[in-house]
Amino acid sequence: MGLDQYAMARTPEGEAEEIAYWRKHPNLQGWMENLWIEKGAKGGTEFNCVELELTLEDIDRLEQDIRDELLPSTQGFFFGDEADKVYHDEDLEFCLNARKILEDEGELFYTSWW
Repeated sequence: MGLDQYAMARTPEGEAEEIAYWRKHPNLQGWMENLWIEKGAKGGTEFNCVELELTLEDIDRLEQDIRDELLPSTQGFFFGDEADKVYHDEDLEFCLNARKILEDEGELFYTSWW
């Protein structure tokens, strides 16, 4: 068991396609949970198995926070240890890919399961 995290693009037909996967990246989870709360915590009472829509503005903020090493320290029973350095390059690549999807008027969301 553990924290599994996904970024998904939604096709025009409504199907979800995985564009990124993280295993036990707790600080990214904390960042996304904070965003979910900012957006009104829609889709559940806890941030687990929730589809969080991501916008271009969200991706810009995320990229800047990754570069500035500002992902919030986050802990959870199944979350594992801090992994910001391990995932740094992959996180930035995700931001680049996400930006392309959103600029092409695609839909993007983050979800996780623990």
